[in-house]
Amino acid sequence: MTSLIPTGDGPSARCAICGHVAVGPCARCRSPVCGDCCELTVGGATTFAVCTRCVRRGGATLAPAWRTMLGWLAAIVLGLAIVAAVLVVLRR
Repeated sequence: MTSLIPTGDGPSARCAICGHVAVGPCARCRSPVCGDCCELTVGGATTFAVCTRCVRRGGATLAPAWRTMLGWLAAIVLGLAIVAAVLVVLRR
């Protein structure tokens, strides 16, 4: 039997895929997902949930984001090394 006394709970978010009550957002697209419509990420410092739509598009790993960040850091280090080499040549 359901209670007719209001509990004070507001409306809960619904899963963007199946419509059930969502447990949290997808780590990629930020849409609300339930536990049945998500997969846990692989190889990260923290475990994140990725919706099945995003898994189909790019897998359940966040490795591409890490590779992009490491690429930017490598470009910065290479740029600084070039500037240092130019300064050494100009000092002679």
